[in-house]
Amino acid sequence: MKKTPFYKDGLRFSCVRCSACCRYESGFVFLSRPDLDALSNELKMKSGDFIAAYCRWIGAPGGFSQLSLREKSNRDCVFWKDGCTVYKSRPRQCRSFPFWPSVLESPGIWENTALSCPGMGKGLLHTREDIESCLRGQLGEAVITREPSAI
Repeated sequence: MKKTPFYKDGLRFSCVRCSACCRYESGFVFLSRPDLDALSNELKMKSGDFIAAYCRWIGAPGGFSQLSLREKSNRDCVFWKDGCTVYKSRPRQCRSFPFWPSVLESPGIWENTALSCPGMGKGLLHTREDIESCLRGQLGEAVITREPSAI
């Protein structure tokens, strides 16, 4: 029997574009093929050139690598400069925050994440259906990987 999620009555969130999730802390923004295409098109670059300029390969289980955006030396996202410079074309991972599986594991994790995000718990009410649709969308877009032999 499936447990009823803590967000069964929905959760409030509206991005206030504070950039707290884009700056100061190391992390990975993994890219799917639609993400890569959107960003490459936004910057009018070939995808290979975009990868060389703005991405890095992160080791994954089985010796595979996953494509992620680079960070600046101060740990800001490579596309942060007084705000997101690719906001309209930002990756699904960015668009779907804070509705990530890891954040929705428990009310405690949600509340802890909300300590650094002023948009959580405020603004638009996202229904359970909205949230689960967002989760399905994330699972439906595979991160770009390369095989160990390509390293």
